Amino acid sequence: MSDNFLKIQLRYVREIYDKLFEDLEDYLPAIREGNTFHFNAFGQPCTITPEGIFLSGELLTGGLGIIIALYARYVSRDEVQLLPPKAFAQIKGSQPHQGAFRVRSEQSLVPHVGDIRKSMDRIVRAFDGFENKDGSGDFSFTLFPLPKVPLYYVFYCADEEFPASVTCLFAANAESFMPIDGLADVGEHTAEKIFELIT
Repeated sequence: MSDNFLKIQLRYVREIYDKLFEDLEDYLPAIREGNTFHFNAFGQPCTITPEGIFLSGELLTGGLGIIIALYARYVSRDEVQLLPPKAFAQIKGSQPHQGAFRVRSEQSLVPHVGDIRKSMDRIVRAFDGFENKDGSGDFSFTLFPLPKVPLYYVFYCADEEFPASVTCLFAANAESFMPIDGLADVGEHTAEKIFELIT
């Protein structure tokens, strides 16, 4: 399976370099060294080269490589409009992916809300994020799994009346930077990374 994922990733990488923008480093944004681009992705140093995508120095051969390749292939020059954040269900064309998004990106985190709160500072630092100060939920933060794809999380802790809950929101113009299925996958992989950081 990893061979198939790598082939798909490399196809997108070829498309990136076939249509290489003079200022792609500004679109991503990234630091450019020749035909190599450096930025942070999913809390780790990421490098895009003509030979593939590397995370913390290791060639990605799974789905994460495809997600980052999709981002680099489709990212636009637009500035991120973080506010007002919107639910995945509000993004046009998201209907086929909504059930999986709820389960994998939100409900998977619900049993861990208490641990996420205890580890919030570490999670926020890992993703170059920040704590939201608008009073949303019992606590709330914004993470940047990709430079132009912030995720705005709202958490409620369990009490006598209500169970814990997690809501993952996107920037108002999130679909300017990735296809819909890619956005759903960003949510899922970010949830997996959060789980790694609290265990």
